[in-house]
Amino acid sequence: MTDPAVDLESIRLQLSNWLAGRLPGASEIAVSPLKRPGAGISNETYFFSLQWRQGDASYAKDLVIRWPPTGFTAFPRHAYDMTTQCCLLRALADTEVPVPPVPWMETDASVIGSPFYIMEKVEGWVPSDFPPYHVAGPLFEANDVDRARIWWGAVDTLAKIHTLDWRRAGLGFLGEPGDGRDFMPRQIAKYDEVFALNGEPLPPILTSTRDWLLKHSFTPRHVGLCWGDARLGNLLFRDHEVAAVLDWEMACLGDPESDLGWFAHIDWATSVGRAKSPLPRLTGLPDMAQTLAHYEQATGRQVEHFHYHEVFATWRMAILFSRIEQDPNYLARSGNAKGFITWTHFDKLERLLAA
Repeated sequence: MTDPAVDLESIRLQLSNWLAGRLPGASEIAVSPLKRPGAGISNETYFFSLQWRQGDASYAKDLVIRWPPTGFTAFPRHAYDMTTQCCLLRALADTEVPVPPVPWMETDASVIGSPFYIMEKVEGWVPSDFPPYHVAGPLFEANDVDRARIWWGAVDTLAKIHTLDWRRAGLGFLGEPGDGRDFMPRQIAKYDEVFALNGEPLPPILTSTRDWLLKHSFTPRHVGLCWGDARLGNLLFRDHEVAAVLDWEMACLGDPESDLGWFAHIDWATSVGRAKSPLPRLTGLPDMAQTLAHYEQATGRQVEHFHYHEVFATWRMAILFSRIEQDPNYLARSGNAKGFITWTHFDKLERLLAA
């Protein structure tokens, strides 16, 4: 989340000087003011335009710059590893997974105050989180046939990510996964670290769910690339097709079915699972039984542990929401009391564990 003290004009000027060193022979370099596309709990993201001349020719590019959060963070600071994110995007550029090109990366924090990377802006639209795509935006305005087409495109993209030969793509830098047996213990330890930032005892339902997840952990049949934040709101569409997969901060090598649980849970959390003014799920979107069947056909794999990963997704989202509720700016802006956005997740965990 953004620190209000960040001086975007100063960053723009520093960025202009930095880009001059990356465009040999260029003149009349102009960087537009940085514009934030929306709020979130991941990297700081800003759009800008770059114009320059090279001899007698003029050039222009629309770009996106990303750097770690400068204000309140949901995750520990070390989780915002810009080098790893950049390397992953560049590695995926040579695969069937569509990602934005990344022409520049800077690890020296002295340039603008943090490491950063710059992507080319991909044209298209993203299903909205605020307001949810269930009630507004291009997906809401589409007919049922096109809504289903967009949904299936997302599922097919998940299949491409999960069946990618991660060794051939050179993704070992994400951490060798072995047989995947320790994937869930490592994930749980990661979110233990997140909740520890709250300085509060873990609520009983989160404690019992944590115990359940460890007790029922398993060795997955398949190990592969996990997007980590698999949801419609992190896909950019153009002409009803996926044009780019965004936000890889939580990517890892492990059980791909964890993405399915997150994908399903986020759709629930932005519709009937909302704490304030729950919404009906958008008509025309395939249900989860249809979604899993389509995914199985696209991957040639049987989904074996969807219930487990839906429990995990609900648990980790509850932890992330508990972090957001520690942010005084969020509480002041939303008017919500602590516990307001987590209670539906607590209720869902009770139901899932009883199933």
